[in-house]
Amino acid sequence: MTALKLSKVCKSFGPVEVLKNIDLTVEENEFVVFVGPSGCGKSTLLRVIAGLEDATSGTVEIDGEQVNTVPPAKRGLAMVFQSYALYPHLTVRGNMALGLKQAGHPKDEISRRISEASRMLSLDDYLERRPAELSGGQRQRVAIGRAIVRNPKLFLFDEPLSNLDAALRLNTRVEIANLHRQIDASMIYVTHDQTEAMTLADKIVVLRDGRVEQIGSPMDLYNNPANRFVAEFIGSPAMNFVPADMIGGPKGTYFGIRPEYATHSETGALSGTVVHVENLGADTNIMVDIGTGKPFTIRAFGQHRVEPGAQTGIAFDQANVLAFGEDGQRL
Repeated sequence: MTALKLSKVCKSFGPVEVLKNIDLTVEENEFVVFVGPSGCGKSTLLRVIAGLEDATSGTVEIDGEQVNTVPPAKRGLAMVFQSYALYPHLTVRGNMALGLKQAGHPKDEISRRISEASRMLSLDDYLERRPAELSGGQRQRVAIGRAIVRNPKLFLFDEPLSNLDAALRLNTRVEIANLHRQIDASMIYVTHDQTEAMTLADKIVVLRDGRVEQIGSPMDLYNNPANRFVAEFIGSPAMNFVPADMIGGPKGTYFGIRPEYATHSETGALSGTVVHVENLGADTNIMVDIGTGKPFTIRAFGQHRVEPGAQTGIAFDQANVLAFGEDGQRL
């Protein structure tokens, strides 16, 4: 069954169009990630789905039922915010139980649901603590647990990891992925971090200026971007773009080359001066000035002794090159 269907959804704030004709289907148990730069409309779209904002036009359907006029509390959703939004005077158990108590669930049902969520999220040792006694990662797990106990049809995550440090982001990302495998629900996750999108999603929705640029699996978007925006946004380091006429191609066309498909050598189709080297241990990113105004990045596996100022050639296999027109669309 389709968990969510959006048809021609638009949202305006006065004369400003924030969402423009969004069409999207989320299938049952699917993990969908909205990704895009700041201001692209991804959080507004999530709020329209949740009912926290009204769509200016278009329809929102959840489980086959149109919910445009249904209040947020009646949509069968649970939302996890960037700010944990926990009640500081309540224990972990109290925070997780509050919504169920307000909905009138019996005590034994509340206890069972909290125990189940606590086990999933390894919170058993913290149930009697208050938020001030928890780390940031633990607080975020409590916020997720509070959503789980509601048994929602659809989970909505609004940049839930942005307040965590790098190590906690990785750990919590793994926990969210494991959670999705354990529970019977669809998830929509908003982030500006393409690494989160690539590692979590069954399907990624790339947004720009309130429009959908492309929808597909992480590897579809990585290997077959529809346009230059998607190609540059998905992948880290970003795809390199070179005017095709620099290497004998047609004028007005750009060649896109992923950093891992390029190698530094004495000779190559391109050449330039090394301007910066990032020694990451497992990989080395070598940035080369080839005269286009933006360094060309080579991602070399392992450790390489390359000094800024050195001259290098850049070689690559034409089979791994993508062509884009002057308008940015894939050819």
